[in-house]
Amino acid sequence: MQDNSSMKLYWKKNLKYLGILLAIWFAVSYGAGILFVEPLNAIRIGGFKLGFWFAQQGSIYVFIVLIFVYVRLMNKLDQEFDVDEK
Repeated sequence: MQDNSSMKLYWKKNLKYLGILLAIWFAVSYGAGILFVEPLNAIRIGGFKLGFWFAQQGSIYVFIVLIFVYVRLMNKLDQEFDVDEK
């Protein structure tokens, strides 16, 4: 059984990871899909404007990548605090 201060540190790091990853997702979704859509639309990929692509699909792809990053970070964190599945 882990002590209380160790578990508080675990959750503090967990929330830090969540905050950073959600901020990245927000920046990509809101920034590329809404704020910077006009400059991005000057770039075309496969015939589609890049701003449109980010608004429709890009933010979803970024979210999926961030899920895998979160899983990797949490596996490392679980090992660090010895709460991983063995």
